[in-house]
Amino acid sequence: MGRLNEIFTLAQTRATELQLPYTGAVTPQEANEVRQLAPNAVIIDVRTRAERDWVGRVPDAIEIEWLTYPDMQPNPHFVQTLKHAVTAESLLLFLCRSGARSSAAAKAASAAGYSACYNILEGFEGDKDAHGHRNQTNGWRHAGLPWTQS
Repeated sequence: MGRLNEIFTLAQTRATELQLPYTGAVTPQEANEVRQLAPNAVIIDVRTRAERDWVGRVPDAIEIEWLTYPDMQPNPHFVQTLKHAVTAESLLLFLCRSGARSSAAAKAASAAGYSACYNILEGFEGDKDAHGHRNQTNGWRHAGLPWTQS
């Protein structure tokens, strides 16, 4: 439990520093550790189906679009779909491309009554490098964490 508590403390400190309206923010490496250490931890991948198909997937993640493809409009069924997929006691780790949509999803889940919502900083692909390319500086894939491609 020591490492898990350490991660949660860091995540909650980040939330306070960044004034986040949900429980905390974790790095991809921390999210992967939490998923291994906490039996009720679930990654909620909020990227579009197209992103997951073309770029890659995190094994065992629950996939619920935050924005719908191709029009990139808010998914009006996001919270309802989340409620069908996980219990209120679940520890939710939200993932998107770079950490922005997942932050919005964590905020919405918190507002819907989920008490353990964490955003995965850097996302699946990470920030753009000096040449405008992702997957080069940070993110889930760059960290060498588990993922598959169609």
